[in-house]
Amino acid sequence: MADNKTESTLSSDATEVRAQKLKLLREQIGDVYPAHFHRTMTNAELGAKYESLEPDVETQDVVTVAGRVYSSRNSGMFMDIHDASGKIQIFSHKDVTGEEARALLPMIDIGDIIGVTGVVRRTKRGELTINAQKIEMLTKSLLPMPEKWHGLSDIELRYRKRHLDIMTNEDSKLRFQQRSKIVSGIRRFMENDGFMEVETPMLQSIYGGATAEPFKTHHNTLKLDMYLRIAPELFLKRTLVSGLTDKVFEINRNFRNEGVSTRHNPEFTMMECYWAYADYEDMMDLVERLFESLALAIHGTTEFPFGDKTMSFKGPFKRVPMPDAVRQATGIDFLAIKTDEEARAAAKAAGFAVEKDWTWGECLAFIFEEKVEATLIQPSHVTHFPKDISPFAKEVPGEPRLVERFETYCNAWELGNAFSELNDPEEQRRRMVEQLEQAHARGEKEKQLDEEFLDAIDQGMPPAGGLGIGVDRLIMLLTNAPSIRDVILFPARRSKAD
Repeated sequence: MADNKTESTLSSDATEVRAQKLKLLREQIGDVYPAHFHRTMTNAELGAKYESLEPDVETQDVVTVAGRVYSSRNSGMFMDIHDASGKIQIFSHKDVTGEEARALLPMIDIGDIIGVTGVVRRTKRGELTINAQKIEMLTKSLLPMPEKWHGLSDIELRYRKRHLDIMTNEDSKLRFQQRSKIVSGIRRFMENDGFMEVETPMLQSIYGGATAEPFKTHHNTLKLDMYLRIAPELFLKRTLVSGLTDKVFEINRNFRNEGVSTRHNPEFTMMECYWAYADYEDMMDLVERLFESLALAIHGTTEFPFGDKTMSFKGPFKRVPMPDAVRQATGIDFLAIKTDEEARAAAKAAGFAVEKDWTWGECLAFIFEEKVEATLIQPSHVTHFPKDISPFAKEVPGEPRLVERFETYCNAWELGNAFSELNDPEEQRRRMVEQLEQAHARGEKEKQLDEEFLDAIDQGMPPAGGLGIGVDRLIMLLTNAPSIRDVILFPARRSKAD
């Protein structure tokens, strides 16, 4: 093994030092990256088992642990090693540690992964510690770690090198552990509520279910252009037609070839579900119960911090029809306005710049976005959307210009979108043809009518409520994350050359 003389001959460059140590280790111990190593417990399990061990007490228990070296003091006499569950202190001294293990200490750098076998004790200062009897090199790290206590200060570098971000940033590590808990919590909630999880195609020959620009690819064998899905809606509805289940859901990855922002990533996660013999009010209740359960799972309470605000996921949430919200904010009563021309004139008189061909519903929705969205800080359901912008929802009885649709807002963000689903096959075809014509007019020449979906609806789909929830935004709220890139493990980013 290396001695002090050998170590003194190493390069002064940190990366080169590690490369030279690796070479020495290969010569002296052989395999520096062994395939087999078995620990007896994790660091967290060790801490739990010996939680009541008194200071300055040594057990006779021999354990084997493993982890990455995060700190080294007194020439390796004291080291802290971390596994995914936490840290443990390692003590190496000639009174307790064999010569072979001590000879390895000069070759160990911060960031190396080692295995340690030894006796458990608690120091006089109360630190749970292993008196190392045996130390094994499991992985030699060839690159220095970022400074532990400051981590990565460059935000873009944190996203590009997420492994280092998590390695040196406890908040980031916790956030992704919470993300996993939230996603599994959604799944458990839906299953406990009687929903059946299915998987629908990500590669689709016809894209649909939402209005968005798709990512396009090509299947060589089939000689077929295909698209990454923008939504699973049309396939999930076919499941309801089939009678496989009355309550279906999917936690799905969707892809939209659009902008990137603090709330938008081209690849994102949604939970979409459909519930036969239910309507949009049932879906509102479901959202409230789901959100409340997730807040309790993460925070132990329905109230939690986000930035300088305190959010409350305790239901029931505020419910307000869109025309009422706009009238309260601007004084414009859209329900009293009869024509598109009158709607545009009223909007312009109030100082809003609207397009010359906008419909009554488009004017209403635009003013809502401009004047109301930013005020929706606590969870709120905005109901009764214009039919002009909601082609797949059923009309509100007595008001054919509005539909039974709601969007759930919090922190001025849209978190969910739900309908009393349209299941009249003739009306469904009429609206989809109209939507297709509008898409072609916008230049989306590749968009096609999904005849297979329409054929399924002709077979008969039961009345149903449908819901989509933006999982990433929901996780942002629950984990106090300012950007969607903080909650996506490997977010979309520009190439390094850019």
